[in-house]
Amino acid sequence: MKGQGLVLKRISGERMDSEEAKNRLLEGNKRFLSGSMEAKNHGAKREELKSGQHPIATVVTCSDSRVVPEFIFDTGLGEVFKVETAGNVLDKVGLGSVEYGVGHLHTPLLIVMGHEKCGAVTAAYDGGHAESNIAAIVKKIAPSVKRAKKGGEREAEIEKCCAFNVKKVIAKLKKSPILKEKLEKGEVTVVGMKYFLDGHVEFVK
Repeated sequence: MKGQGLVLKRISGERMDSEEAKNRLLEGNKRFLSGSMEAKNHGAKREELKSGQHPIATVVTCSDSRVVPEFIFDTGLGEVFKVETAGNVLDKVGLGSVEYGVGHLHTPLLIVMGHEKCGAVTAAYDGGHAESNIAAIVKKIAPSVKRAKKGGEREAEIEKCCAFNVKKVIAKLKKSPILKEKLEKGEVTVVGMKYFLDGHVEFVK
């Protein structure tokens, strides 16, 4: 049965590698799209997780209520370590959270996932006044806006900005000494993704 090896690996406690983790999430996204999500025994899983967590991926994504990694990838309790901020931008606290997921929980896969029609990216693109601390979010996205904004069609450039913002966050993460060491040892793989509101994900190249 497809995916049986991954199930057995989780049951035995053996850690997945990054490719297995990626396949697990992509297969879950297919189930999410088709409406055939796996039944989950949350009670049994809660008991299992009392002894500790061993997530298969750290996911940096947007706080947007439509973007829920556990649903998008059809994962259960304890499988995804999330860092969620508006516009999937990172400050020191967010970066430290990623370092914890990769460095202490040893997730083999790190995903930075933007999404279609992101409000934070749109606000940064439109250049309107951002009140209070929201201005800090817009400021972090501004370099991606500058790269994407070339006088073209607004919606298309906003979506380009989303992809550029994902790449910018990945570049920032790769400067972290903890992430850099893990990458050099081949202990983690970093990928960019974009979630579309119809339910599917695509890799950001």
